[in-house]
Amino acid sequence: MALQSPSAQRVRVEPDIPPSLRQTLDTLVAVPPSPDQVWAARRWMSQMEPKLARFIPDEALRGEMLTRIYHEARLAGLAPEIVLAVIQVESAFQPEAVSSAGAVGLMQIMPFWIRELGRSADDLMDPWLNLRYGCTILAHYLAVERGDLTRALARYNGSLGQTWYPERVMRAWRDNWWLAR
Repeated sequence: MALQSPSAQRVRVEPDIPPSLRQTLDTLVAVPPSPDQVWAARRWMSQMEPKLARFIPDEALRGEMLTRIYHEARLAGLAPEIVLAVIQVESAFQPEAVSSAGAVGLMQIMPFWIRELGRSADDLMDPWLNLRYGCTILAHYLAVERGDLTRALARYNGSLGQTWYPERVMRAWRDNWWLAR
């Protein structure tokens, strides 16, 4: 196979990321949870644990995954059940997943986000870091779309203007992660 000259090689153009992403990141501030919040988190964990068992058989890993999902979702102002649905659709809870487009990890993060956020040492295959990126990106898109979850999910997937991806996430949420309150 002959090598191509650098000028003949394909160049992939990454989408422009709005400056408002920085604003979204800056507004995500952790505060100590109240006793009511701790109780709500424990209740949520006990309800989600058996639902996640079909995806993650290891009990210790399942508990850690739920703890991290709950924490990162709340930190980003997201419903943790929606994050569970996104992960189910994106990677089926496989932290080593890589898409044909190059998205990696639990929440299928595109590598250009590392450069955009100026954190070149980040490893998107680290499931907990991937979760933080995914929740932050989804929260950003939710802010951009003024709370419209359908449009935010479509942006997250890169399919803005189409509904097939948000419909898949919402179906996963309804079928697997819905909580009657």
